[in-house]
Amino acid sequence: MIICHCHIHMELPYVSSLKGRRSVLNSLKEKLKAFNVSVLDVSGEYAKEADVAFVFLSHDSKSTAQYKEKIEHMLEHNFGEYMYELDYEEI
Repeated sequence: MIICHCHIHMELPYVSSLKGRRSVLNSLKEKLKAFNVSVLDVSGEYAKEADVAFVFLSHDSKSTAQYKEKIEHMLEHNFGEYMYELDYEEI
């Protein structure tokens, strides 16, 4: 069993308030939940940046790689206008 911890750091240059950031993050969290992952907003108080952590389990490294690929594709497709960094850690 593999536990994969992921962290997304997003730059939100077009967002001017915490309410706008919350809107983007709520959309991101809903889309991530479709992948059956546990999601947590770990952002600070700066409206132009957002951090989200999520965790998922998989049976082997092949299914972990497939999950990663699907999540990256979803981010590119739905949040391509924002700059983001995606970090993974497998345990």
